[in-house]
Amino acid sequence: MAERRSGNRLAALDGLRLLAALMVVIYHYVALARPWGHTTDTIFPTAHMAAQYGWLGVEFFFLISGFVICMSAWGCTVGEFAVSRLSRLFPAYWAGILLTVVVVKTWPEFASLHGWDTVITNLTMLQGGNDTPDVDPVYWTLFVELKFYLIMAVVMLFGVTYRNCLILCGVWTAAAALAPVLETPLVTEFAMPQYAPFFIAGIAFYLMRRHRPNAILWAIVILQLLLAQRYIDYRLATNLGKAAGDALPTWPARLIIIAAFALIGAIALGAFDRIQWKWLTTAGALTYPLYLIHLNIGMTLIHHYRDQIPAPVLVAEVTALMLATAWLIHRLIERPLGKWLRTTMRRGIDDVRQHVTPRRGHARSAAPQSPTASDTAHNDRPQPHARTFESV
Repeated sequence: MAERRSGNRLAALDGLRLLAALMVVIYHYVALARPWGHTTDTIFPTAHMAAQYGWLGVEFFFLISGFVICMSAWGCTVGEFAVSRLSRLFPAYWAGILLTVVVVKTWPEFASLHGWDTVITNLTMLQGGNDTPDVDPVYWTLFVELKFYLIMAVVMLFGVTYRNCLILCGVWTAAAALAPVLETPLVTEFAMPQYAPFFIAGIAFYLMRRHRPNAILWAIVILQLLLAQRYIDYRLATNLGKAAGDALPTWPARLIIIAAFALIGAIALGAFDRIQWKWLTTAGALTYPLYLIHLNIGMTLIHHYRDQIPAPVLVAEVTALMLATAWLIHRLIERPLGKWLRTTMRRGIDDVRQHVTPRRGHARSAAPQSPTASDTAHNDRPQPHARTFESV
């Protein structure tokens, strides 16, 4: 089955990433009481109701990530995938940590640090695995993403193919469905039952785009949409507290999830292929640094100026400032440092290959060797879509 539309950049996904990020930003700035000192229903009587569901932007991110990471991993070796991910994630992340530490240490009125050992551990992005507090609470999603990358890396060892992706979807669905009953910490940790439906559906949507939709892929998507409903009450309680979560209706969250599936499905089917607005590329580039810096820094500013600037104006100004700062991080840090990291890591991989290959071939004849079957298979793989689009 031939891949379709292989040369198109999916600009619509860039726009959806920014939409998801802004959902999370508005949720934190408008729905939560902490930066304002009291509940926000009297400050934003109408916007408050909608903003309470903005945490679903995270689920939207995971759905997009399933699509994009499957696309990025296709035709890659594990080493190439690792270089791509590390050079993409860490420059803006390190900048976000540095900026957050500076702001929190300068104005410790909203958030505080748990010690420099916490900051240093956060630099690894592995704090979620050793029970170290996050420098900024939004970093918890990064560890979820890292586990997804590890799962994809395992698939890559066997080859990212249509068949192997279907096997992944089936095995992961079973593990996520059984994890609450098995009560095995390791299974639960990697099956991620609350978030697995979004990653798995994203993978299935990408397979639709690459290999055309069919009954099996639609069945996977519908099953994940149904399984995603299971944890809406849990997510409401986690984000808003049990009392507020119990009081809120769940139907808006269900509609938002359905809308997210529908939008990614439309992209998979090519409905938005004609959308190639250049500003969407910039919008997508801002998403990751915006997500990293908006919470503790933005809420500190809101807390500091809440009695001096009208609330709607303050939210608009802080959001605009966060977007401008995200653009600066992208242009001045993320792009140049990411490029340097990619070059350095690729050079390191090449050095390893140069040292390993001669040893393996030392006892062999000096005659040219014909390509192996695995080499031929690798070279014959369809090349992925342009890898300029990356996931959060």
